[in-house]
Amino acid sequence: QVQLVESGGGLVQPGGSLRLSCAASGFTVSQYIMSWYRQVSGKERELVAARSSTGLITNYAHFVKGRFTISRDNAKNMVYLQMNSLQAEDTAVYYCSARTLADPTVYWGQGTQVTVSS
Repeated sequence: QVQLVESGGGLVQPGGSLRLSCAASGFTVSQYIMSWYRQVSGKERELVAARSSTGLITNYAHFVKGRFTISRDNAKNMVYLQMNSLQAEDTAVYYCSARTLADPTVYWGQGTQVTVSS
């Protein structure tokens, strides 16, 4: 059974950093496209960063480029999102997701809240 569990969210001051973690089970992260999304209440979920199964391709939303980094630890079957220079506009629930090109199913974690406030 595929399961994704996010952690690492919390309250941080503007300009601060957080690292989100996504623990995967039931599949191997190196065989999936792993992504981070975020959602603000009342708004659509939006892509933040994605990493291809090969690890050769990473994509970032324009609003996080240069500040956030998606990475993967194959040995631990984990995916991370390092977030630096956080701004109030980054406040949202962050979700980890997994999919493959061969299957339309997208797997989601339960989300972790990130709040950027002074």
